[in-house]
Amino acid sequence: MWGILTALLSGALMSVQGVFNTEVTKQTSIWVSSGWVQMTAFLMCLVMWLFTGRQQVSGLWQVQPWYMLTGGLIGAFITFTVIKSVESLGPARSALLIVVAQIIVAYCIEVFGLFGTERVGFEWKKLLGAAVAIAGIVIFRY
Repeated sequence: MWGILTALLSGALMSVQGVFNTEVTKQTSIWVSSGWVQMTAFLMCLVMWLFTGRQQVSGLWQVQPWYMLTGGLIGAFITFTVIKSVESLGPARSALLIVVAQIIVAYCIEVFGLFGTERVGFEWKKLLGAAVAIAGIVIFRY
């Protein structure tokens, strides 16, 4: 149950953040806005680290495979692409497309066992679920 609530909160926060970041971009620029997001996220992580245990930062240098450390780089481009999609499509349509893309890519990661995840078997009903989500976007659009 906790996982479901956390996921729902995450989706809600992503939608609100997308709108906020798009407005900041209108008043500044895309990279100023994205930089602000990443910098304030870093500061929040630093504050939370100070209050929740202070694990050794040096553990980062033992992370294997090394490409797992590129999440922050990916995060900068996520911020950029969310801002651009909200700007051009609006919050609802961009959120729909983002979620469907997440579902499809996440399922491919599981099916092919990419990035060290446990491989799961392909199921037609999950592919059908993704198709229904895509149909929902088409219905929502028109």
